[in-house]
Amino acid sequence: MKQLLTEKPRVLKMLDVEEPKIEGPKDVLVKMKAAGICGSDVHIYHGTSPVATYPRVMGHEIVGVVAETGKDVTKVKPGDPVILDQIVACGECYPCRIGRPNICCNLKVRGVHIDGGYREYLTAGEEAMHLLPAGLSFTDAVMIEPMSIAFQSCSRAGISKDDIVFILGAGALGKSLIKAALLTGAELIVSDVVDERLEEAAALGGSRVINSKKEDLAAKLKEYTRWGPTVSIDAAGFPGSLPLLTDLTCNAGRVITMAFLEDPSPVQQFKITAKELDVRGSRLQNNKFEEVLRAYREGKIKIEGQVSHVFPFAGAIEAFRRIDTGDPGIGKVALSFE
Repeated sequence: MKQLLTEKPRVLKMLDVEEPKIEGPKDVLVKMKAAGICGSDVHIYHGTSPVATYPRVMGHEIVGVVAETGKDVTKVKPGDPVILDQIVACGECYPCRIGRPNICCNLKVRGVHIDGGYREYLTAGEEAMHLLPAGLSFTDAVMIEPMSIAFQSCSRAGISKDDIVFILGAGALGKSLIKAALLTGAELIVSDVVDERLEEAAALGGSRVINSKKEDLAAKLKEYTRWGPTVSIDAAGFPGSLPLLTDLTCNAGRVITMAFLEDPSPVQQFKITAKELDVRGSRLQNNKFEEVLRAYREGKIKIEGQVSHVFPFAGAIEAFRRIDTGDPGIGKVALSFE
């Protein structure tokens, strides 16, 4: 079979390797059908990920069809279309014992710490399998994983219908956050520096949008909220975003950070203490796949139409090169194994 290996930063190789085999009674062999290219995959390719190890087969937004199952598998059967959970947790450490395996002390993420889905076949335990809804294309289905990240962030924020939620950044993550936050009934305000993104945000349901390059962000938030947003979610992730949100968020509010930046952020402890802010991290997702799938099946969220470009898996190296051009017309990219 073919697999795309990131041998080291900026060195991608398409290799012929042996197809993996079922080893345990609960293992499932999956024939890959599509895989998304996430921003974190680009960071791994560039060598700027603080957590990835090399050499690595990337790919954590991964969907396929069950090819074979171990003798004790009951959750899926050959022919079933599935999306795979990206998390492998130990089940023994403190976070795992309190129901938070997404931050397991021995965490392994497919495509980051262990090999992921940029290959034609892979094996995983049946607990990683989630059945795809009928009629959803494989390339559209890769967006379930990013949506699970947004569901996790909103869960960490504890959003209710009485909140005013401010989302900083209206890119791919920001748009997923809008969809997830709308399910809570809260009022949404979205900021970005690109008008086209803000137009999309407004169309999705952002009640108010602010171009922070053209308008005074703090002044507009005061105008719209009086005291500031009660929840602020960082979907931009630049070095100054965390201190900015501690400034803008209302007293007793919650600030959610999702970035994997290693550069220090100059946050004033005074702001957090004086306002009694809750600053919370949100990483990956904690059993959110089924929540996303249920919301999709019930017609509460839309998954389709978010992938802008599809490359054949054989052209995966070219896909990364195209992303590196910085072409603004390239949004979400998926690799197709069809």
